[in-house]
Amino acid sequence: MSKPTPEELQSALALAKRMRETGKDPQFIAKSLLSHDYRLTYLEEVLHAVERFLHSGQADDEHQRLLKLLERVRRAEERTSHQASNDLGLG
Repeated sequence: MSKPTPEELQSALALAKRMRETGKDPQFIAKSLLSHDYRLTYLEEVLHAVERFLHSGQADDEHQRLLKLLERVRRAEERTSHQASNDLGLG
């Protein structure tokens, strides 16, 4: 399956928002798309931070940035999943 173009994604997200606002999302497709798009933003940040960390020779400052980013991702996951914290022992 190919990745949607930026225009296709924006169109799908706009429709998903309208579906959620009007309460017309019987199979939770719009909710799922919006949630995955939100999470993907954080995970792409993690990917870039890992790449910077590896290219920096695993510098201490990049390591600290990566740990802080992982904590932000964990907090965002907790906020959106309404679940208790699962300490990964990373910070």
